[in-house]
Amino acid sequence: MGVRGLQGFVARVCPDVCKTVDLREMAEKHRVDHPDFPPVIVVDAMSCVRYWYTPEFWVCGGQWREYLAILEDFINVFMAAGIKLVFYFDGVVEDKKREEWIKRRWNNTKEIARLFQFIKTHRKQPGREMFVLPSALPTFTRYALKSLGQETVCTLQEADFEVAAYGLQHNCIGILGQDSDYLIYNTCPYFSIENLRLDRLVTVMYSREELCHALGISLTHLPLFACLLGNDVVPESLLEGFWHKCLVTSPHKNTSYNRRTKILLAVANYISKIPCSCSSLKHLEDTLPLGSDKTLLYRGLKSYLLPGQQSPWIPPSVTNCQVLPLQQQSAICQDKEIFQLAKEQHIQSENYSVFNVLSNGVIECSNSLEDDCDTEIPGQSLIFRPARQHIYSVLLEPGKGGAYPLVKEWFVYFGNPLKQPELIQPVQPSVPVFHAVAYGVQNTRSPFFFVPKLEPTAEETYQHSVLWRIPVCQQVASMISLFIKIGGTPNLKTLWLAKGPDVEKQRYSTFLACFHLQDEMEEIQALEAPVAGFCCLLTYLMMQVSSLSLEDLNAFVALVLCLKGKSAAQLAGLQLAEVDSRAVHLGAVLVRGLTTLLMANSACGHPFRMDDLMPWAVFDGKLFQEKYQQSHRGCSMEELLEGNESLYTPFQNLKSFICKVCMAKKRMIQSRPRGNGFNTGREQRDFNPRFQQPRRSHFVSPYHNQMRGFVQRNPQPQGGRPCGGLGHPDRRRFHLPPR
Repeated sequence: MGVRGLQGFVARVCPDVCKTVDLREMAEKHRVDHPDFPPVIVVDAMSCVRYWYTPEFWVCGGQWREYLAILEDFINVFMAAGIKLVFYFDGVVEDKKREEWIKRRWNNTKEIARLFQFIKTHRKQPGREMFVLPSALPTFTRYALKSLGQETVCTLQEADFEVAAYGLQHNCIGILGQDSDYLIYNTCPYFSIENLRLDRLVTVMYSREELCHALGISLTHLPLFACLLGNDVVPESLLEGFWHKCLVTSPHKNTSYNRRTKILLAVANYISKIPCSCSSLKHLEDTLPLGSDKTLLYRGLKSYLLPGQQSPWIPPSVTNCQVLPLQQQSAICQDKEIFQLAKEQHIQSENYSVFNVLSNGVIECSNSLEDDCDTEIPGQSLIFRPARQHIYSVLLEPGKGGAYPLVKEWFVYFGNPLKQPELIQPVQPSVPVFHAVAYGVQNTRSPFFFVPKLEPTAEETYQHSVLWRIPVCQQVASMISLFIKIGGTPNLKTLWLAKGPDVEKQRYSTFLACFHLQDEMEEIQALEAPVAGFCCLLTYLMMQVSSLSLEDLNAFVALVLCLKGKSAAQLAGLQLAEVDSRAVHLGAVLVRGLTTLLMANSACGHPFRMDDLMPWAVFDGKLFQEKYQQSHRGCSMEELLEGNESLYTPFQNLKSFICKVCMAKKRMIQSRPRGNGFNTGREQRDFNPRFQQPRRSHFVSPYHNQMRGFVQRNPQPQGGRPCGGLGHPDRRRFHLPPR
């Protein structure tokens, strides 16, 4: 969050703080001074994603292949200069920042509502002044950088502290980001991502020394300065009276500066007269109106103290204020081996969200580009909640009485006031029954069969020598086959640590069970991995959201098939005459669904490579808009598939599979073309603040009966052609219009 107004204050009032620097020259100087250590810049990636996302189109769900190419170019420029980059991403939202997180989510909701109104009015994307990050952009940026061979770190606490600590401990040439907290930390130099000129590797460096000179304070005053202006620890609401006192005595009170600038100068003037000592801090705590918690100032100062540092404001016995909040003894997961592995994978960006669930049982999801006025499509949070409930049951062990611990969800969707987390009950998926063939012993006098264990206990390692002993009649023959049924969700040690073909099959089937597709394992495994993951997601979507039509299915299937052969440059050159708001919404839902696939894949021991579930493998926003509009206009299959005859059979096969699965679940997919009558969506949603799916052992789509708050605006036409078996591949039209 930083100190509100400080970055703008520096640019307007203290120009000497901003120094233009050549990063190549700084790297060369570092090599001369430290020949054994390559120059490193640590990057606060969360504050850079807005700078990195430069594709022209952003509203349609993301131009992921273009974005991947941009990131690669960014990395290559620094590599050519001999500079190593280390990227840091926020891995948690700390409790102290939850209020600010909620406030930002509400602001984002208002921005997204204005964005959809613009699209419905003008049927095009607005200018960059209304730019909103594509859904899940920071999440997939992390994996994109990792796939490009970069060192990528997902933090265990707020990223700014870990970035500042890394920069100090590894003697980095600087921090690249856009957060005024890096002006407060006593760490390496702070470079601006907003002012970076990549072609010349020139940017602005903010000088702490010059800032202190302009304010008339010392470097040791900076943490106190930040706290008395309000930060993540000390709320601004408690400081209004103190600011008024400072303004009265300030020599800058009659200037033409705005109020925030006057407050910054007045607070600096006030603390410039305070000696840097523990007793001065104690006196301040006694005089400031900090409410019932008189330690706020002390804790705020400690939050800027990096490992190995001391402060004159704090007793010498305190050298490092930051103790990781996620400790094993307080974690939900009590298996130390699993917890440590989850932690390591979290830090190295090798899993998604599972450590947050295993450590403190809290998970959050920011805004998506969803139209709150579209009453036909539930929020992505509700659509994917049944899948998440299954994932939670894979991750968590039931306690006494068989009850799972509840998971706290902070998910943004229409009707959720975000006043407290929603408590979500894990639901065990229906993992298929395995049949293990056990052969009888040679000695007929033995009273046992020895059967390989598929789920060893916590003390055992998976090997076929780990056996169950099954008592049998002594009169059995010397070679007998016995089929043993093994059911239930496998434990994490089996899924994460065990080896062998049986376990690989179990990982895959458990993953599919999270999406109610455990009975379709053979057909899904036969598909190419990215298409298989996309097929799981699309089938789940079609089952869950009853308003999705045959035209929507056609568009999604054509998208994934046509995308395979297209380069980033080809996709960048694709032109759209119009933008459909409903397609924008569906694109965001699908991209959020990909993050659910990542979470399930992480929980189930990675039956897929994470790279196979990335959006650049299966999704492009502009291409989906094109296929969506073509499909709803009733274009021929040749046009939809761009005349590529090799795609006709895969297109029909994928549709046939998805429709077959949906029919088995009593879900009929009907034709419902929208033509050029774009969805205006002016109706308001009914309020439905809670969605809690009851525990059940079989699949029932939660949107047929339980989502009564989301009223269908236009019921399915009775004469619409249902999607049962699909037409012959030679058919030139892939649907019939409704009667």
